[in-house]
Amino acid sequence: MIQRQQNARLAIFDCDGTLVDSQADICAAMDAAFVAAGLQPPERNDVRRMVGLSLPEVMRRLHPAGAGAEQNALAEHYKDAFRARRAAGMVGEPLYDGIAALIEELALAGWLLGVATGKSDRGLAHCLEAHGLSGHFVTLQTADRHPSKPHPGMIEACLSATGAAREAAVMIGDTTYDMAMANNAGVRAIGVDWGYHHPNELVEAGAEAVAGSMGELRLLLRGME
Repeated sequence: MIQRQQNARLAIFDCDGTLVDSQADICAAMDAAFVAAGLQPPERNDVRRMVGLSLPEVMRRLHPAGAGAEQNALAEHYKDAFRARRAAGMVGEPLYDGIAALIEELALAGWLLGVATGKSDRGLAHCLEAHGLSGHFVTLQTADRHPSKPHPGMIEACLSATGAAREAAVMIGDTTYDMAMANNAGVRAIGVDWGYHHPNELVEAGAEAVAGSMGELRLLLRGME
């Protein structure tokens, strides 16, 4: 646990679709998972819509006709496929333009930074390390240790770890799951339009604003300072 800071501002970022554009890797691993199970892969847009949820929840939604054991097997196939792609040097997960500079600016301005993601602990660590961002985040919450979004557990853990007040915390994400999670936790919610759900959906799910660019996101966060 980090040292609690009075009046600290806390920015909690989603990862896939917010920090990095991982859709190509996720869709490829999902195709491989379904093929390994002898099933027709889902439409890629359906997969994109699920990004941000925990893997078991994703498989329940993408293969609702399957029994629990089948869905669990699909999740394991997905993990195997993603690891194989990473070992082969095929995982890209590029940062969105400007996000690294924004993270550095926020850290220098005294913000506490966290991540709340449907990724695994290992997947998130690989992603942040690959982009040299690990040192900027003081709390990392993943689907390995919490219920799937939109359950507020990950945000609650971020608040507990940092000591930040709810009114000084904001969740930044690209999906309705992120916005609903923020609302469920009683923190502010800011959407970004470069991810996987439409801006109108984010507003309907509780976003107070949706940034159309990194510059707009920067201004929205400065409004909290």
